[in-house]
Amino acid sequence: MIKPLGTIAAAVLVTATLVPTTATAKTIARTIAQPAVNCSVSASSITAAGDHDNVAVVSTTPPGATKSPLGRGAFTAGQVKDMATMAVLDDGFGGYSVYGYVIIGDSLYQATYSGHKGTADRPAGLRRIGGGWGKFTMVEEAEYQGPTQAGISRWTVYALRNDGVLFRWTVSSKGVWRSAGSAPGFAAVTSMALVSKAATYDTFVANARGGALYTIHIPTSAPMKPVVKQVRSRTWQGFETLLAQKCGAYGTVLLGIDKDTGTAYLYAVGRFTGTSTVIRSLGKVPATFPDTVYARIKDPGAPLNGE
Repeated sequence: MIKPLGTIAAAVLVTATLVPTTATAKTIARTIAQPAVNCSVSASSITAAGDHDNVAVVSTTPPGATKSPLGRGAFTAGQVKDMATMAVLDDGFGGYSVYGYVIIGDSLYQATYSGHKGTADRPAGLRRIGGGWGKFTMVEEAEYQGPTQAGISRWTVYALRNDGVLFRWTVSSKGVWRSAGSAPGFAAVTSMALVSKAATYDTFVANARGGALYTIHIPTSAPMKPVVKQVRSRTWQGFETLLAQKCGAYGTVLLGIDKDTGTAYLYAVGRFTGTSTVIRSLGKVPATFPDTVYARIKDPGAPLNGE
């Protein structure tokens, strides 16, 4: 049953002590407390001038950060309203190509550009997908590749409209879009980040304006019936953007961006298991986040399996 997020009462801002409540959670907590290798999440952004920038955040304590341009001149100033996770592919000749979905005006486009040394070779090419996107506040693609690495077995696109309705589409290998359902009840959601892609479901982590943190588990079956679980009841309302990346066998690094202050904080998260989920704050990221549009850079070597 869907738990409407729009009806959740606002929480008082307090400092929460995050304590594991099960033996499994304690084991995961020890694992993420001393990771064998540092994990990272890349936060790309569109600047006011239309440049495509990137901040690579590393899960040290405190976190490390490296900010660099990705595509100077990729977009027109003020053009992009929102974007999905972006893919960056090395072309083997010192350059790279970048592609992903962007919302511009009332339309959704697939944007593509090539670049060298942080500068786009030319403005991004825009292939229009369709209209009616002016009221959408989030778009994300979840493509699932099976364990055999034989190729992508499904493409699914999700989008949240400003009235709290979450939509889903399937996309064929030929680029044909088909509606795959919708679900109301998400009017209080501030931001959503994809944390799991599996053969039979996708899972997002979302924060609400009242301060709570949730997972939204969406089976691929029809009709569309999301399952919402509370992870925390308060303190998460300050983030306008959440970005996530896999860390280790069971963990996730979660980046929360506060656009009001231009700051961000990094968290190491165990497997998402509702209120027993272990979350460890790694601290404030030593970088500024002045832009209004942020999205994750896809890491092909780190498939999302946070739930």
